[in-house]
Amino acid sequence: MLSDEAYGLARLRETGSLILPRPLLTGIAGETAWLALAWLGMFPANADAQQRLGSMLAQLHRCEADRYGWPRDNHIGLVHQPNAWSDNWCEFFTDQRLGFQLRLSEKGRNAEWVKRGFRLLDAMPALFEGYQPEASLLHGDLWSGNMAMRSDGEPVVFDPAAYYGDRETDLAMTELFGGFTPSFYSAYEAEWPVDEEYELRRPFYQLYHVLNHANMFGGGYDKQASRMIDELLAKHVRH
Repeated sequence: MLSDEAYGLARLRETGSLILPRPLLTGIAGETAWLALAWLGMFPANADAQQRLGSMLAQLHRCEADRYGWPRDNHIGLVHQPNAWSDNWCEFFTDQRLGFQLRLSEKGRNAEWVKRGFRLLDAMPALFEGYQPEASLLHGDLWSGNMAMRSDGEPVVFDPAAYYGDRETDLAMTELFGGFTPSFYSAYEAEWPVDEEYELRRPFYQLYHVLNHANMFGGGYDKQASRMIDELLAKHVRH
């Protein structure tokens, strides 16, 4: 798992668009895996740092591939994240993101909301019909806990779950748990305006991370996943 993170950090650093810790070594000591990173003194990111980060994230997203996926599978938190290459964004996201998480949920619990989740997946091809976004290089796990700033005020991000996909997924993650300032979003928008239909897709992209948290922690995240699925079914799927 930590070798996957080191690989992602190195690949993101190669773009020169973001500031991330430099991976030094990975290894295993007994039953414990470890990752050594170059030291970065970090502090909570203020509005100026977040404004800079918004511009830098848009620059990262300009780094594109011709397909969706990643050269290797990795992890989102503690959960495996498959990244097989795909030419179709909707197929990639429904199978390797929402579908994968729902299949994990199905194994771990016998919940009606999981069945409703699969029903939602069946409706997604029609909802995403014709939508083929640029395959942007993504941080993949961009919440406020993975953001900081250096002593010189420059923003830093870390703990990526990188892959090539829809840039809107990174933005949706920043909005899920909050903590990003208006300056962040205005700076991003100035660099690369967001599609007007982003708000339609945002809850689908946020559902992925809620499902992941449900699989890691259960409890209230199960209830949140169930509620989100029901809201999306009510809005987009005829009964």
